[in-house]
Amino acid sequence: MGPLDKNLPVPLYHQLEGVLKAEIESGRWRPGEQIPTESQLVDSFGVSKITVRQALEHLAELGYIRREHGRGTFVAQRKFDEGPRALTSFSEEMKGHSLEASSRILGYSVAPADARVARALELQEPAPVIVLRRLRLANGEPLTVQTAHIPAALAPGLKVDENTSLYEVLQRNYHLYAARARETYVAGKADRPTAKLLGIPPHAAVFQVERVTFLPNDKPFEFVQSTIRADRYSIKLELVKHGAEIRTLELAKPAVAK
Repeated sequence: MGPLDKNLPVPLYHQLEGVLKAEIESGRWRPGEQIPTESQLVDSFGVSKITVRQALEHLAELGYIRREHGRGTFVAQRKFDEGPRALTSFSEEMKGHSLEASSRILGYSVAPADARVARALELQEPAPVIVLRRLRLANGEPLTVQTAHIPAALAPGLKVDENTSLYEVLQRNYHLYAARARETYVAGKADRPTAKLLGIPPHAAVFQVERVTFLPNDKPFEFVQSTIRADRYSIKLELVKHGAEIRTLELAKPAVAK
């Protein structure tokens, strides 16, 4: 567990919450295991008891931990059918399909947010954003072109190489943990430059995808625009009747080329 950064504009209790949640989700703290006491967390992270209690209270509300009076705080047995556990990076998703993920950086800059980006990230124009454009590959085959926008104030000096997951860097260096995301898929046709990158004919069918990713405090920290090959990617939905609701349980599974 790394130290918290008091210079970041992310509240300390949200940073601490993200660090503790990562310990649980990684399996380092298992269900039923007792986690450090409030006093131990205060000493470890150099924060106040109020900060620790805020983080623990929210983790308890989310079902990650249970607090037993007079005994301590324990990792809860959680169900991850939907919600935070379904939110994965490209690297994690490819690993889940026994594919090796890799990237090629196409561009990196810090630029003023335009109206679309500012609206998605809840920023005032022209707040600076980091713009990272990458070609994502599965087993060496181009699958998607992604452009990620991140508020520069949240990740000053961000550096990403082609072999490291962006989410890993954001978690490790800036304590930015993805809690949920909202994605929109639209059918489209590849323009010539994008088609060349993806190795498909111009005007071939693609998915145009926009994704906004949120921190545990419901503040957006990432806006991604992607073009995905429709011949190598499918969207599968499992719909379950629950009262009057239809719930989406599974999205976006890559089809493996033969």
